[in-house]
Amino acid sequence: MHAILTQYQEQIRAATAAGTPLRLRGGGTKDWYGNMPTGELLDTRAYSGVLAYEPTELVITARCGTPLAEIEALLAERRQMLAFEPPRYGAASTIGGVVAAALSGPRRASAGAVRDFVLGAALMDGHGELLCFGGQVMKNVAGYDVSRLLAGSLGTLGLIMDVSLKVLPQPVCEASVRFELSEIDALRRLNEWGGQPLPISASCWHDGILSLRLSGAEAAVAAARRKLGGQPVDHDAAFWASLRDQRHAFFDGGELWRLSVPPTASALVLKGEQLIEWGGAQRWLHVAGGDAASIRRTVAAVGGHATLFRGGDRKAGVFQPLAPAVAAIHQRLKASFDPAGIFNRGRMY
Repeated sequence: MHAILTQYQEQIRAATAAGTPLRLRGGGTKDWYGNMPTGELLDTRAYSGVLAYEPTELVITARCGTPLAEIEALLAERRQMLAFEPPRYGAASTIGGVVAAALSGPRRASAGAVRDFVLGAALMDGHGELLCFGGQVMKNVAGYDVSRLLAGSLGTLGLIMDVSLKVLPQPVCEASVRFELSEIDALRRLNEWGGQPLPISASCWHDGILSLRLSGAEAAVAAARRKLGGQPVDHDAAFWASLRDQRHAFFDGGELWRLSVPPTASALVLKGEQLIEWGGAQRWLHVAGGDAASIRRTVAAVGGHATLFRGGDRKAGVFQPLAPAVAAIHQRLKASFDPAGIFNRGRMY
């Protein structure tokens, strides 16, 4: 692997000297996310492999080009998992891309987001220097937690070389129930249940049906099913997998917006079809020719923000425009790690 590291260093230093952009890319399964990637390709897939896995410590460390499928298969052998359920957009998906994109699946509301599970990372900056942050335990942070800052950076701060992640045991028992409810009633129920000690690990409202997944000890799941009622659902794993990987029919084609709002927000009056997850906190909007300014005004009015996730006219910006003070922090961070601005130039803003 030393030869690969040297190759990356030389490519990065040459790009910095010339001021030319580099396009950091693993399996390319999320090329559509964010603004259009540009620049000379730096392929991370050659830098692959699990560096350490300690099942008893619930920690795994892997190089950036390691396939997500390889990591999940290894964890499954010990009945463990990446609890944030990263979407699997294809077999080529890599762990570096998982952290850089920081997209989480249905379990995110109960388990946490990608950055909550990042314990440490190694980053190659714009000078070709290898920087290490964090470690392999939870209590190791002093000052800025840079390793978690990399989650969601879309490769704009540097090349993530390897990452240490906290893992969790798979649930002993899981079951699903469904209810026929309007959007308003579903949101009200979700907020009521959210304040109770119920083992709800995922939720989804779409087209008049609210689905819940219960996870935990058999006794806890059975008690929750009795308390909640609803219609039991058999063979539900495929349904939740379709949401996680966005293979559900709702996600097919067209312009797709991802709306992040407080879970207590009531129904949003927007044109188009909606699917609601995370107890009401994540709402997907399928719309044809959506007005970005109108969508963002509506979402901002309830304290949220909107991302043009896939398709549509990207001239208005993929991500919610940043407040001036926040934008200034982004710019200073970018200048610290990538002074020549070579990494994934323009991918976010």
